[in-house]
Amino acid sequence: MERATIAEMLLDRLGDEHLGVRTREQDWTWDQTVRESAARGALATSLRVEGQFHIGVLLENTPEFLFWLGGAALSGAAIVGINPTRRGAELEAEVRYVDCQLIVTDAAGMDQLRRLDLGLTEDRFILVDDPAYLDRVAAHRVEQPVAAPAVDESTLFLLLFTSGTTGMSKAVRCSQGRLSRLAYANSAKYGHVREDVDYCCMPLFHGNALMALWAPALANGATVCLPQARKFSASGFLPDVKFFGATFFTYVGKALSYLMATPEKADDIDNSLVRGFGTEASPEDQAEFVRRFGASLFEGYGSSEGAGSVKLDPEAPEGALGRPAHDEIAVVNPETRVECVRAKLDEHGRVLNPDEAIGEMIDKGGAKRFEGYYKNEQAVADRIKHGWYWTGDLGYIDEAGFIYFAGRKGDWIRVDGENTSALMIERIIRRHPKVIATGVYAIPDPKSGDQVMAAIEVSDLTDFDPAEFASFLGSQDDLGTKSAPRFVRVSTNLPVTGSNKVLKRELQAQVWRCDEPVYRWEGRGEPDYVLMADDDKRELEAQFVASGRQRFLGA
Repeated sequence: MERATIAEMLLDRLGDEHLGVRTREQDWTWDQTVRESAARGALATSLRVEGQFHIGVLLENTPEFLFWLGGAALSGAAIVGINPTRRGAELEAEVRYVDCQLIVTDAAGMDQLRRLDLGLTEDRFILVDDPAYLDRVAAHRVEQPVAAPAVDESTLFLLLFTSGTTGMSKAVRCSQGRLSRLAYANSAKYGHVREDVDYCCMPLFHGNALMALWAPALANGATVCLPQARKFSASGFLPDVKFFGATFFTYVGKALSYLMATPEKADDIDNSLVRGFGTEASPEDQAEFVRRFGASLFEGYGSSEGAGSVKLDPEAPEGALGRPAHDEIAVVNPETRVECVRAKLDEHGRVLNPDEAIGEMIDKGGAKRFEGYYKNEQAVADRIKHGWYWTGDLGYIDEAGFIYFAGRKGDWIRVDGENTSALMIERIIRRHPKVIATGVYAIPDPKSGDQVMAAIEVSDLTDFDPAEFASFLGSQDDLGTKSAPRFVRVSTNLPVTGSNKVLKRELQAQVWRCDEPVYRWEGRGEPDYVLMADDDKRELEAQFVASGRQRFLGA
């Protein structure tokens, strides 16, 4: 029987002796997990003050994070997952914005918060590694856990910060009812069962882990396992999988690319994995993962704001997400609101009519499913226009009716009057065997419009050969003439969000102003990259001044 709230789903697990949470050091049954959660919920309730019952959690993937999720569900609180990669003023602004009245963290997290003005007194912080913490929890244990009387499916349960890859983060509202519905829907869609051992290596403050792994595990009573490193580790992935006997995991594209960059071993295939779910992985990484580890991957599409845009189809061609989930899913021209024509694909899968076929993916009925952003009505208005829900993502539908993701709306690059998708260029660059990760973005041209810049991550800067890289790009038949990057930044550590997505807005703001090597291709014909010296950068910026376009470069 499906339950309407996360609280009800938890209470169903009382008496369940199946393993609920596992680390390398300790196991908890589902019954124990619910009781641990209830004690933390009671502790939070005892500390509750007037105002929004929002509990910030600044922790890596630890059992305490899971127990506080459960405690919030039972007590009617909302969990705000605080991104541990944030720092300084940005972190301060995010925490103050969501009105946390309690913050659960550890000594490491407190070091990040101590110097910030969060408007909270010292007694508003709960440190899970404080020697007195477990005694405080024990004092709030109850014989028979129950949910707070006011909890129902409309109760706010999560405030999920968007990843902020192309702009500032917003806090997405997610009710208990919405997450419970996703738990059952994703169970059916991705084959979750009670016997699953779910390896939770993506951050628990993000919708990927909560909606695609934790909630389905709760619905089925499956086991949630946490990484030894407490976060994603490419080198620790397979040892953890083998230790726990994991059958399922979630990923994002950059994490998968890091995993595929680890040295292959003869016994990689000897593992328990059955399947994984994720987003934005290159087709090449997906195929290589299946070959190397023997598990199926479901490459999906979704966001913290909304889900259910795509239904799986085993006949989908490489790169396709599946088919539109229902008749209200469409791809439209954002200016005219007219549905885009079907995409014509060549033998490489390249879109031959991108200007007419690529548009914004929308859900004509999504307005009733989107629960909004916290204290950001302008952002809500940007999402809900003309009664439709606008995803902010680009896509296209081919002549056979399959739908494809073509990047974020901010990833649309216009070069010489033609549109090109940053995501499609990224997928091509990721084919290079030495490229671990990449981000492609528009930078201004000194005369007019944009140019394409790519930041690539490699393991060793001295091993990067610009001539070989140029030759590789020139040999890619599906790389359009306007799509080859004019600038290439080479790094061993690209900046990422807390959910392991390349932070393109930071790279874009820096253009070529960085200490890492930047190569430029001038002229026509085949790509030919030359390392930019300081004099080259000054000369280029002088061209912007001469054209009156220096404002496009920023400070």
